[in-house]
Amino acid sequence: MPKDNLHTLPPRFTFTLNPYKDFRLSRCPLCRKLTHMRKFALLIHIEGWGFLALGKTCRFCSPCELIIAHKDELEDELVHAFERINPEAIGQPYHVYGTVEKSRWKKSLGREPDELAESLKYVSPFKDKINLTIRGGWAPMEKPNR
Repeated sequence: MPKDNLHTLPPRFTFTLNPYKDFRLSRCPLCRKLTHMRKFALLIHIEGWGFLALGKTCRFCSPCELIIAHKDELEDELVHAFERINPEAIGQPYHVYGTVEKSRWKKSLGREPDELAESLKYVSPFKDKINLTIRGGWAPMEKPNR
């Protein structure tokens, strides 16, 4: 497998973005076990602006290593962040790429952004992403490759 030049850490976690505003997941859609809240530093690419490491508390299933972010909450936090940084970036398409090591993310808070190449050394891309759909209950639209 060719090595991705964007990162040096191995892929980690499975990710899903819950697009439904009126449904929240307290159970994992893969194994049906209860999820818990955990803070992650998500690396998000905003089209026309670049990368942003955003601290976000998400639902997490430890056995499946599944991060569940709620789209409406994530977009609210992006709007709040970009109101100060760059209002023109609000509403632009974005892609959640992976996670940044939390210690590295905390160290960078309140400082000038590092060079992109340096920061990407601390990024783990997602090993898989799943789409959610409602079919009489929650179920993954596609089975993750395991």
